[in-house]
Amino acid sequence: MHHDHRRLGRELDLFDTDPLMGAGLPYWLPDGAVVRHTLEEYIREAERAAGYRHVYSPVLGKRELYEISGHWSHYSDDMFPPMRLGAEEMVLRPSLCPHHALIYRSRSHSYRELPLRMAELGGMYRSELSGVLGGLTRVRSIQLNDAHIFCTLEQAVDEARAALELIARAYADLGIRATRHRLSLPAEGGGEKGEGEGGGKYVADPELWRRATALLREVLDGSGIPYEAAEGEAAFYGPKIDVQITDPAGREATLSTVQIDFHQPERFDLHYIGPDGAKHRPVMVHRSIIGSVERVVAHLIEQHGGAFPAWLAPVQLLILPVSEAQAHKGEKLLRQARHQGLRAELAGPEHGTLGARIRAARLVPYQAVIGEREAEADGDVVAVRLRDGRRPGAVPAAELLARIAARVAARGPELWDAEGETAGVGGGDAA
Repeated sequence: MHHDHRRLGRELDLFDTDPLMGAGLPYWLPDGAVVRHTLEEYIREAERAAGYRHVYSPVLGKRELYEISGHWSHYSDDMFPPMRLGAEEMVLRPSLCPHHALIYRSRSHSYRELPLRMAELGGMYRSELSGVLGGLTRVRSIQLNDAHIFCTLEQAVDEARAALELIARAYADLGIRATRHRLSLPAEGGGEKGEGEGGGKYVADPELWRRATALLREVLDGSGIPYEAAEGEAAFYGPKIDVQITDPAGREATLSTVQIDFHQPERFDLHYIGPDGAKHRPVMVHRSIIGSVERVVAHLIEQHGGAFPAWLAPVQLLILPVSEAQAHKGEKLLRQARHQGLRAELAGPEHGTLGARIRAARLVPYQAVIGEREAEADGDVVAVRLRDGRRPGAVPAAELLARIAARVAARGPELWDAEGETAGVGGGDAA
């Protein structure tokens, strides 16, 4: 079944658009914001564990910054026009790398500090034509999971390979699959012919392209990953590894990238002090683990049909007292669940019959039903229903919360341990 994220996103109150805000500028509703925040915290945590340090940088820069980086010459068709402020022209940034180059350049660095891994979940803007905009996949305002690793030439392959491993781990946690890996190269002769700083799609520096391409092939070959070369898909400043995904309708898109860049360290005159006391030029490894938050959420909606893995679900546990008589027990469980950091909600009988409430919450991973039998049992007991149709039966409330917390912490798609589960048989008033 093909799930369209634009339709599902609106039906599930995840995101929407308004013509007064403009095309390609979606806003996030509370449940969508929960998914986004959870993803952002996940990737920050994964990056911190991998030795990255996070920064913030502004979404504006002077036109001169993008002239130095090469964006103005090679990428201006995708940039918003400059805004004049007195004698200066300011531009909404189309990427984060020029800002990170300046942050690196602002302090002197020794070879002992390298590799220096600088990460940011930052906003950037692309002037996409209105005809190609749609949902979260093609937008004008992008929140990118970006990072730049400043390292020695000898470190570049290992850093790029480690980035590919981070990507693979993230995909496993998100329950998504890479369709293929692509080595994206310039159009034939694009990095070699006379496309100088006056324009053209690619930086003209044959040696730069040869060196960077050789290193990326070494990364892919050393990782044992099958890949295909694709001409005309490179960044303007260098080749890249693109991790391709395919939506349920069969459309392919790039989600994650790894790039090795000799161009911008040269343009910004970046250096580090080597063991010989002299200045040396670092290599810049660009990488994005989950790509833009917008595109990855669009893919997750379509991949899972809105039934997100438990750790990502906007509501993880729905508590269902059968009648008002069990409401106080439901409220107690709600407080306990939230105290443990779970995203829990309570839907009492004022929301309709038990059957109607269960159907309305079909995408919530866990439901805890409290009927007369559960309320009268010794201790706090609930009848558990899982989103996938399984009904493990009556479970002590503390055990249920511990199980959910463990599954959330472990991530992945599993909702319940098989041990002791009674498939298709309900406990108490859960039937």
